[in-house]
Amino acid sequence: MTPHLSRALVLIEQNRYAQALGELQLHLGQNADDAVAHALMSQCHLNLEHYDEAQQQAAHAIHLAPDESIGYRMLAAVLLQRRRYPEAEKAADAALQIEPHDADLFGLKASIFTQLERWREAVQAADAGLAIDPENLVCLNVRAQALTMLGDRAGAAQTVQDALRHNPDDPWIHANQGWASLHANEPLKAAEHFRETLRLDPDMELARAGIIEALKARNFVYRGMLQYFLWMARLPSQARWGIVIGIFLAQRFLGQFARNNPDFAPFVWPILAVLISFAVMSWLAYPLFNLMLRLDRFGRHALSVDQRKGANLLGTTLLIAIVSLVAFFVTGHPVPLLSALVFGLLSLPVSAIYLIEAGWPRNTMFACTGGLLLLGLAMMIPDSLVVGLNNKPLSDLVSSVQGLFPLGIIASQFLANYLATVEVKK
Repeated sequence: MTPHLSRALVLIEQNRYAQALGELQLHLGQNADDAVAHALMSQCHLNLEHYDEAQQQAAHAIHLAPDESIGYRMLAAVLLQRRRYPEAEKAADAALQIEPHDADLFGLKASIFTQLERWREAVQAADAGLAIDPENLVCLNVRAQALTMLGDRAGAAQTVQDALRHNPDDPWIHANQGWASLHANEPLKAAEHFRETLRLDPDMELARAGIIEALKARNFVYRGMLQYFLWMARLPSQARWGIVIGIFLAQRFLGQFARNNPDFAPFVWPILAVLISFAVMSWLAYPLFNLMLRLDRFGRHALSVDQRKGANLLGTTLLIAIVSLVAFFVTGHPVPLLSALVFGLLSLPVSAIYLIEAGWPRNTMFACTGGLLLLGLAMMIPDSLVVGLNNKPLSDLVSSVQGLFPLGIIASQFLANYLATVEVKK
């Protein structure tokens, strides 16, 4: 081992990855075929979010030492961070073929399964790792997370207790305990665990997101919605889509049934109102309660930049709707009423924008919302002005565009649900 490699290992332990890269390059200048050094280069690049370089170095480590696991291990870790999960799984399997008794590799594979929402396989992989090393924290944490998502609260709680016994100062353990408490509808207990997590690791995003949910869950309305969101998260993707489409079809069916059967209408309309209110709250609850935190002098500091932007945008949209409604009551003019309706409905796609990952998915939602805004503005053109146009094709076009706005609002919610599931590969 050269002095440069020794210094690089120390720097990596200190999370000083840029400096470690310099030492590794000096080491490789003397030992160009050192597969371990190339794997360490990959690790440093990965932590610096240099994903292309990290993958290249991992591939080079495999080329230099195809019979050793370290290159495959790093390649799996890089592909996991790049959200290329099937490829990451193959790399982890290749590493396990070389080292079938490495608990960390089973922990890595279990982590890949969690990203694919293959919870039972995640538990199996974690159990395989724990059979080798009962104190492996990666396996314990992944097992607790997967059991929580499978609804096995007792098993998750026992796993967390085992992990705490081995390492009471591990922030991931406390974060897992916090999320398990949220799933159990215990927001106060969850907040305690998230605070402890942030004390141990102030930069952990998982804990910051958790404590925001715990703060919002102080409101009984959001607490109920949060339980619905967490329940939906535990379902397979196909089941989630089935529920979304089922609620939409139920609304259409009940509305049509009430119109065709006036005798039953007094009983059907209240049910339909509850169903529509629930659907609207499921779309608005997350950003709306972020807005409430945004207005709280303590809560605002917990929100991320995207959450603050989303709250500001939703707040502006709702403010325009409220001011327009007040203007209608003051003036009696129909245009402010249309404005209130347009911006009230527009709050639905607006609320989704910052719930969607940055990149092309969010840009798509921005474009969709912008298009709906234009359709809404066209809807506010008074009928007298449309009729008064001396150009019949233009008049017909304006009338057609006005009818597209409500349909666009409905379609935007299905688009938002899809885009919210998209992960941008890195």
